[in-house]
Amino acid sequence: FRFFVLFLLKMLNSVAGDDIVLPCQLEPPVDAVQMTIEWGKPDLNPRFVFVRHNGQELQTDQNTAYKGRVSLSIDKLKHGDVSLKLSKVKVSDSGRYRCYIPQQSKEYFFKEIFIKKISKLNKINQIFRVNPLDISRVMLDCKSAGWYPKPEVIWMDSEGNLLSAGPTETLRGPDDLYTVSSRVTVEKRHNNNFTCRVQQRNTNQSRETHIYVPGRRKTFNLINKIPLRQMKVLCF
Repeated sequence: FRFFVLFLLKMLNSVAGDDIVLPCQLEPPVDAVQMTIEWGKPDLNPRFVFVRHNGQELQTDQNTAYKGRVSLSIDKLKHGDVSLKLSKVKVSDSGRYRCYIPQQSKEYFFKEIFIKKISKLNKINQIFRVNPLDISRVMLDCKSAGWYPKPEVIWMDSEGNLLSAGPTETLRGPDDLYTVSSRVTVEKRHNNNFTCRVQQRNTNQSRETHIYVPGRRKTFNLINKIPLRQMKVLCF
């Protein structure tokens, strides 16, 4: 058989901790159960993510980062579907993958798949802290952890106008996940709602918290719409 590629390069997005299927389909859809199947990642050493030969999975040259996290479906192999299931996706899994099926006749099937971005969005909790000093300005501090890739933080008033905030502080942890914090000072002149939004434009994902700031002589009332992992509000 002569195999050909339907799509040379396919882009995928995933969320850290989820499972993802890297698609690879033989055309024509012949039985691939006894074929040699190699899944690799060119920037790894060793580069093999998964190898199957003579109906058996080979782990000798498999990169240790993928042991126990990759598998093929035997039922699908019978129909030429050599897609690789990658479990518990990590930030470090992002990159280019190759599906390669060598044949003794030197005909081969080759396909590249690229995991473009891996987003990490944990469940987010809140911490509120209020220090009610009756002064005309209010400092709002917003902090959120567990993001990948690096997000941005924006502040808006009740009409959706962007507020001028200080520089966003960014910390990258040993797990490659980002923690961001931002602070803005607003006038305590009128009743107003403010929004702190943490967002990743390239993945269209965001989290936000809405804060109600009453006028002077009133106590704070925080309306929690969509929580951030950590949120604190200080008055001074």
